Amino acid sequence: MQITLLKSKLHHARVTHSELEYEGSCAIDGRLLEAANIHEYEQIQIYNLDNGERFSTYAIRAQDDSGTISVNGAAAHKARPGDRVIICTYAVLSQQEAAAFKPTLIYLDADNRIKDTRHAIPVQVA
Repeated sequence: MQITLLKSKLHHARVTHSELEYEGSCAIDGRLLEAANIHEYEQIQIYNLDNGERFSTYAIRAQDDSGTISVNGAAAHKARPGDRVIICTYAVLSQQEAAAFKPTLIYLDADNRIKDTRHAIPVQVA
């Protein structure tokens, strides 16, 4: 059996640009792509904390160290500059692979700079 697990996450990214007429779906600072192990053209899920939109697109590389998170093309209708988003990737793994797998979780500040990196989400307390 195979299961789908969270592979990586950019948590609380801020959208810096939203370009309806740009080719490509979500440009992400190249250093953030590397830190989160997100490949150029990889499918991503974006969850918009400000308007509740959830959508799929793909990642393209933006200039390294620019802090850019640009939602482009049709996806530009779902996020505006200043919106806080969570960008996730997923992987399909066997149960054996899943037993040892840990996601890469990158937590960002308001300028899309890395403030923390983890490999587990803390247990939620009621």
